[in-house]
Amino acid sequence: MAWIILLAASAVEIAMGLALKYAEGWTRLMPSVIGVTAALASIYLLTIAMRELPAGTAYVAWTGVGSVGITVLGIVLFGDPVSWLRLVCIAMIIVAVIGLRFLEA
Repeated sequence: MAWIILLAASAVEIAMGLALKYAEGWTRLMPSVIGVTAALASIYLLTIAMRELPAGTAYVAWTGVGSVGITVLGIVLFGDPVSWLRLVCIAMIIVAVIGLRFLEA
């Protein structure tokens, strides 16, 4: 169950990243409020997951999934740059998170 909560925390972190992009440097109220609220919700869910998971494993997975998610959405939604090296780095993050999942005991 802790891993499901951790994935939810990462999904909310991705929502935070999108909201902050749309906030345009805190100049738009609603995206700014959504971003801060999502950040707090994400951290709350992370702390719940950390009750059962090692702190380092949970934190790395949380940031890794969030980073990959917002990077992919940046490519799709905002035309962020994409290169084979960038995709390799994203793949390495995914492999690392999966590795931590199966090494966590």
